[in-house]
Amino acid sequence: MLVIKWISTVIFALVVGAVLIAQLGLLQGSAPTDLGVQQGKLKGLSATDNSVSSQADLYPDHPQRTYSSIAPLALRGDGPSTIAKLKTIVQGMEGAKLVSSAPDYLYAQYTTPLMKYVDDVEFWFDPSSNAIQVRSASRIGKGDMGLNRKRIETVRAALAAAP
Repeated sequence: MLVIKWISTVIFALVVGAVLIAQLGLLQGSAPTDLGVQQGKLKGLSATDNSVSSQADLYPDHPQRTYSSIAPLALRGDGPSTIAKLKTIVQGMEGAKLVSSAPDYLYAQYTTPLMKYVDDVEFWFDPSSNAIQVRSASRIGKGDMGLNRKRIETVRAALAAAP
């Protein structure tokens, strides 16, 4: 019984310590310096299962391409009006912070409530495909438990329902 109580205490202390570290912002990671559109592409895929990109097929030899692949967003009007609708949607989402906005590009950061992990999310009106290309990636960690995909699908649904 004493060993079980000791193990329980250690586990509790580790969990409390991890949450405290997170609340201090030590799990946020660093903001990428290479976001945006370069040569008709958003930033490439993450090396691990913690991102999604509608441009994953541009990296056919990447080991995470299958996991990361997600469909682009359909336009609702023209490119700039769709980006404007996305801006409104993003600003209304929990944990979202709008970082950069232009008529053809939107960059936001999403922070998870408890552990304060930060994900970087980009939307770009791609005139060659007449669609909104998307990329959502966690800054740290090897996996995201599907959160980036779920976020983009939530945005997709909100965009489809937008007036």
